[in-house]
Amino acid sequence: MTQTRRIGLADATDLLLRAFRASGLSEDAARSVATALVAAEAEGQVGHGFSRLADYAAQIRSGKVNPRAMPRSWNLSATQLAVDADHGFAYPALDLALDRGLEVARDFGMASMAVTRSHHAGALSVQVDRIARAGFIGLMMANTPKAIAPWGGAMPVYGTNPIAFAVPRENADPLVIDLSLSQVARGKVMHAKKTGAAIPEGWALDASGQPTTDPEAALNGSMLPIGGAKGTALALMVEILSAVMTSSRFSAEASSFFAADGPPPGVGQFLLAIKPATPQDDFATRLQDLLTRVAAEAGTRLPGDRRLSQLYRAQAHGIDVALSYLDIAEDLAADCIL
Repeated sequence: MTQTRRIGLADATDLLLRAFRASGLSEDAARSVATALVAAEAEGQVGHGFSRLADYAAQIRSGKVNPRAMPRSWNLSATQLAVDADHGFAYPALDLALDRGLEVARDFGMASMAVTRSHHAGALSVQVDRIARAGFIGLMMANTPKAIAPWGGAMPVYGTNPIAFAVPRENADPLVIDLSLSQVARGKVMHAKKTGAAIPEGWALDASGQPTTDPEAALNGSMLPIGGAKGTALALMVEILSAVMTSSRFSAEASSFFAADGPPPGVGQFLLAIKPATPQDDFATRLQDLLTRVAAEAGTRLPGDRRLSQLYRAQAHGIDVALSYLDIAEDLAADCIL
């Protein structure tokens, strides 16, 4: 069993902030990345949290990630924004996209944000939750390095290409849906490899196309899609919106989010913020009516309920982080000069 230590969210953010500052990031970029990783941990998405630190730091050192990236944005039309991540981490570019995009959505009722020359976007739920808490319906998708073969094929072409959706609720936290188009996010397989755990059968195939419980074999093979052929059709849709629309690298062209060698991944993200078209009170009432009908079925739960439970627990009690990850963070942070 993996040994862990509990740490408060503020302390976890400060620790990662110092680790990233010591690795060469600016104060603003380090805070953006640290905040996003801790937010993912708080939701229970450990594959997008502390487990990424060593890989991120190695990519800063190798130059695969630009530590001095300066994201910039521009208007494509009144409601369409583009953001260049400058081959830095995705999170500062996403912060810029949402800072500007939510202003546009308030003025025009909607905004689209296309992020290019980007990197790993982590837990998309964190970004769409922010959109929903501003009063808008949020949608986000991202392409990732190749991991899924087209249906009927053997060679990966698509990434796990996640999709996330959030909608504001009256007197309640937003409803958030976040899913990878593989059976599980690839970060969970990498987390299993790093902590020496096996993965369940049904997550992935090895390089010869056989089911595997070995995370290393899975990473060298392909992830299984959700829903069979329908999952790969959705992966193609995400590829079009997040790579073609943003002029980013296709999943089949993008370098690994984990390895320090190679060129920057250069992937893309696509976000939408939409003001509910019906009067706000009517929308909130009708949404709650729908969700009540869903929850009334015996044995059901709303999507995101587990995420909220994890988040409340983390806010009250902190997060349990693998000691191996904390050791890496503390070693890096020790060299931080503020």
